[in-house]
Amino acid sequence: MKPLLIYCYDAWCGWCYGFSPVIKKIAEEYKDRVDAEVLSGGMIITEKPVAIAATAGYIQAAYKTVEEYTGIKFGKDYLWHIFHPEESDWFPSSEKPAIALCIFKEFYPEQEVVFAADLQYALHYEGRDLTDDEAYRHLLSKYNIKPEIFYERLHSEAYKEKAYYEFALVKQLQVTGYPAVLLQSGESKFYLVAKGFTAYETLSLRIENVLKEIGINT
Repeated sequence: MKPLLIYCYDAWCGWCYGFSPVIKKIAEEYKDRVDAEVLSGGMIITEKPVAIAATAGYIQAAYKTVEEYTGIKFGKDYLWHIFHPEESDWFPSSEKPAIALCIFKEFYPEQEVVFAADLQYALHYEGRDLTDDEAYRHLLSKYNIKPEIFYERLHSEAYKEKAYYEFALVKQLQVTGYPAVLLQSGESKFYLVAKGFTAYETLSLRIENVLKEIGINT
């Protein structure tokens, strides 16, 4: 059994968006040596929806830091909501993109890292509101998923439960911030290899060290 690379992220997390190119490259490069899984963390789960205005001020400064550190670019359609929060109709929530990821995993488990990155690009570059059903439609044609199947599952209790199970699992793994990457080598043996944004070279070296420690060299 291959070790499992566990990527804990949230679709609304700007730092995770910046980390997307790194984790995609890692997943591709190590696909013969490790399996990869993405877990949604549930960063924004509130009893009552909270408007983007609550966090816009923070993001106005933070997005520049993410761009400088990671080289990623935030799109003008996303930034419009950040700089015009009083006009925006966004009420961010992690629930729907987490359910979408659970659905997608059943179709393409080997591509979940790529799909998570697609969700982040849809939000942070294209400015699609991930609480809106229509934000996912372009990805259904890209991955050849029938809309009627996807949307039925998106609103089903069963897939909502799967998403909340992931949120609980991330808590159980003691992940308190995103992105985070763990390498699981046994039933209860986990190595934390990334906490927060981590450059490709650093993450690759840490993974190599763990694989060497657990006796996987090829």
